[in-house]
Amino acid sequence: MGKPLGAVDDPRHPRRRLTRRGLLKTGAFGAALTLPGIRSAVMSASAMAATRVPGSLPDPSRPAGTATAAMPFDHVVCVMMENHSFDNLLGALPRLGQANADGLAFDRAGQATNSNPSTNGTVTSFMLTNTEQPGSVDQSWDATHQQIDGGKMDGFVTSVNSVEPMGYWTDEVLPFAYSLARTFCLANRWFCSAPCQTYPNRRFLMAGTAYGDIATDTQSLEDAPPPNGTIFDRLHAYGISWANYFTDLPQTGIIPSIIEKYPGNLAPIAKFLTDCAAGTLPSVSFVDPEFGVLSDIGSPLASLPQVATQPTVAEVLQNANGIGGDQESPQDMYYGEAWAHQILQAVLDSPAWARTLLIYTYDEHGGYYDHIPPPAAIAPDSIPPNLSPGDAPGGYNLYGPRVPGIVVSPYSKPNGVTNVLHDHTSVLATVEAKWNLPALTYRDANATTVMDFLDVSRAAFLEPPATLVAPSPTGPSGPVGTSS
Repeated sequence: MGKPLGAVDDPRHPRRRLTRRGLLKTGAFGAALTLPGIRSAVMSASAMAATRVPGSLPDPSRPAGTATAAMPFDHVVCVMMENHSFDNLLGALPRLGQANADGLAFDRAGQATNSNPSTNGTVTSFMLTNTEQPGSVDQSWDATHQQIDGGKMDGFVTSVNSVEPMGYWTDEVLPFAYSLARTFCLANRWFCSAPCQTYPNRRFLMAGTAYGDIATDTQSLEDAPPPNGTIFDRLHAYGISWANYFTDLPQTGIIPSIIEKYPGNLAPIAKFLTDCAAGTLPSVSFVDPEFGVLSDIGSPLASLPQVATQPTVAEVLQNANGIGGDQESPQDMYYGEAWAHQILQAVLDSPAWARTLLIYTYDEHGGYYDHIPPPAAIAPDSIPPNLSPGDAPGGYNLYGPRVPGIVVSPYSKPNGVTNVLHDHTSVLATVEAKWNLPALTYRDANATTVMDFLDVSRAAFLEPPATLVAPSPTGPSGPVGTSS
């Protein structure tokens, strides 16, 4: 049986530059040409962007596994929350201290003017007055494609027959999220890696590919490991320290082989706080919020014997309350804000802060409205989405809707905005560039690092800022969870 496309020891290797014709011959972009309305865009993306192949090094001039001093950090921390679009979480930024943020449009009276059609007329974006989420949103493969609607971004309301997708928060209700975005550098163009749910998007974060998955369910957890491995395989192979710190369940369980191979790299969130305080974080940290053992995300993970029987996980699960605090609908947003504030503050207070970079983002849009059409993407490999009859046609050659992306570093551009295109494989690209690790797939090989968020000539935040606002369990509408 032949090697999978782009395997690490594939002879089509590091320094070879592929032409558009060559990429199409390998099949990496074949599926892209079947997606209605974006054939020319994908052809352009493949021709212009895909210059590296899986297994290639970011810097062929230096040995694999060696760090570069050009990137001013020794510790990378990734915090990925759940299920919110840019416009839903941070859409009011243009009128709240960050004029360059590409959020919602507002009239002179301060009213949002973005809208979507409904069966009864038009629904205009509206301000949410408390932290509760009713739950009437959908980010499945079919619903997301309906919402994107070939780039029209007009199917959010009709996909669920609810006005909820058009709601957005302000800094009055989500003070931490807004203070974080206004202090450090924000991405105007951070898209989720695929137009679908949590599990496939987190697979992209860890492996640079969803290798067929389009859904968050138990069945997807039975899939074989990704053909080219994961970022953790790369880190382990070159002796670079890493940990998955988790609150109740480790996201690495989404690819169960990670748990099986590296149980010693799992650690409860209390150890992250201890390691921050001691300045002993590993080189790479993935820090997970509370998914909730009863949630759509946590329940399949908690049922996996590979996960539930790990001693570190089993001990935490005994005390898990099942509610969840990752901000997935219908969770109350306050709990995720409070957790994230604690994590960010621990990083800022760490003696290792001067050499730490934290990437804060969301796995996908959660079914909430965003006005920016996702662009064409480089297909990670030749593995197509596992679609059922009647599913919306498409491939992994289109990003999903835009999500918040913020980089926290002493070198972050203060109150900055970057318009460079990013997706979750930018996390992989950053780690790979720092330690010169071989790429996993075409997607991470050609993803942009987060260096555009930084000004390496000036550490504006060498002294940690005191501008992050802790969330309050009460807001303009009263105690958390109450209606106005």
